[in-house]
Amino acid sequence: MHRFYKTISAVLHPIMVPTTGVLLYLLILPNSYTSRQKTALLALIFVTTYLVPILILELFKKFNLINNFNINGVKERKVPVALMIIVFYLLGNTIENNIKMTDISLLFYTSSIALTFVYLCLTYQLKVSIHLLSLGISTGFFILIGFIYNYSLPAVVIGNILLAGIVANSRLHLKMHQPKEVYLGFLSGLIAPFVVYNFL
Repeated sequence: MHRFYKTISAVLHPIMVPTTGVLLYLLILPNSYTSRQKTALLALIFVTTYLVPILILELFKKFNLINNFNINGVKERKVPVALMIIVFYLLGNTIENNIKMTDISLLFYTSSIALTFVYLCLTYQLKVSIHLLSLGISTGFFILIGFIYNYSLPAVVIGNILLAGIVANSRLHLKMHQPKEVYLGFLSGLIAPFVVYNFL
C-alpha cells in the first residue's frame, strides 16, 4: 500500500497540474484558439511549469541545497517556492499580454498568489501541502470559469475533489504533512481563484 501512495503522490505531483489543467480547459470549454495557438500555449506551460522546476531541483540537489526531490524540510522549500512564485507570475503576465488568453493568465496569477501564501506559512514553520494547493486551485478555477461563462462543469469539479481526497490520504499516509497542512492547502487553493478574479 505504501508504494501505491507514493505512486499517487508522484503521478499527481503539483508540476503535472498546470499542463493537465490547461489541456482540460482547452478540450472542454468552447474557444476560438487555433491548433497552433493551443500547441504553443501547452508547450510554453509544459516547459515553464514542468521542465524548469525539474532543472531547478536538479541544480539545487547538485549544490546540496536540498536533500531530495521531496523537499521535506521547511527551510529547503523556501527558495524553490519563491522561484515558482516569480515563474508563475511571469507566465501569467506573458500569456495575458502576448497571447491574450485571460482565463489562462488568471490561473497562473492565482498560482503565484497562492504560493505567496504558502511561502508566508513557511515563515511560521507551517508546511502547507502544495499537492493539495494545486488541486484546490484547479477545482476553484473550474468552478469560477463555470460561473463566469454559465457553463456547467460538474464532472471536472467532482473529479478534482475526488483526486484531492486520494492525494490528501496519500500525503498523510506517507507522513509528509499534518492534517491541517493538507486542509489548508486545498482550501486556500480553492479560494484563491475567486480572490484573484475579484481583485484583477
